[in-house]
Amino acid sequence: MNYGRFIRIVEGHGFAFHRQGRGSHCVYRAIIAGEVRLITVSTHRPGEDIKPGTLDAVIRQSGLPKKLFR
Repeated sequence: MNYGRFIRIVEGHGFAFHRQGRGSHCVYRAIIAGEVRLITVSTHRPGEDIKPGTLDAVIRQSGLPKKLFR
């Protein structure tokens, strides 16, 4: 999965840009199942692929079902 597609999915499920994190990271925020969730995403070009381990970690942070990202 590439960064552009990942961002479209999380924004479509209630996440919005919250702030610029340290260095080249962006923080997105949403309320999922009554909890405030923050995900930190490295800012890459939209067409660049996300490494599998990084993708798993960010999906866990989001609290969204993994099947959305397949």
